Amino acid sequence: MPIRPAEPADIPEIQAIYAHHVLTGTGSFEETPPSVEEMEARFAKVGGHGWPFLVSTDATGVLGYAYATQFRDRSAYRFTLEDSVYVRQDQRGQGVGKALVAALIARAEAAGFRQMMAVIGDSENVGSIGLHASLGFQRVGLLRAVGLKFGRWLDVVYMQRALGAGAGTAAGDDPRPLG
Repeated sequence: MPIRPAEPADIPEIQAIYAHHVLTGTGSFEETPPSVEEMEARFAKVGGHGWPFLVSTDATGVLGYAYATQFRDRSAYRFTLEDSVYVRQDQRGQGVGKALVAALIARAEAAGFRQMMAVIGDSENVGSIGLHASLGFQRVGLLRAVGLKFGRWLDVVYMQRALGAGAGTAAGDDPRPLG
């Protein structure tokens, strides 16, 4: 399946995919879907930092998308990314998410990043947990009952994967932009 950098023209389809997940799922703790304009701003922020924002497409349009951002804002986290991945409802279970996250990993490693985190909403989100485990992520933490959505208290699962040399060597220069 083709994977390429997202483009501004993809944002309406990206917003529709995300809106579905916000309204029906617990993988995102947002409760109101962001507008297309808000998604455009988020896309610009990711691109402005040189972090990857990828889409998988076919003749029907955007099948799913994934992007990576710095795990936390503090400078010491500059070698650690957090991934986000969302797949169009009719494409779930078809390998789209796994292909997108694998592409993020490859780009992040090539740019010199050392760790990737997955912050997964809902400890019952077996799809996302399994997808990340299949790509070498290991569960490193659980925050219990930190989100309330659809009348349920939800956990957050932390998973982590080393990139490239991971912590095995001293840090070098800052990661190169992923562009």
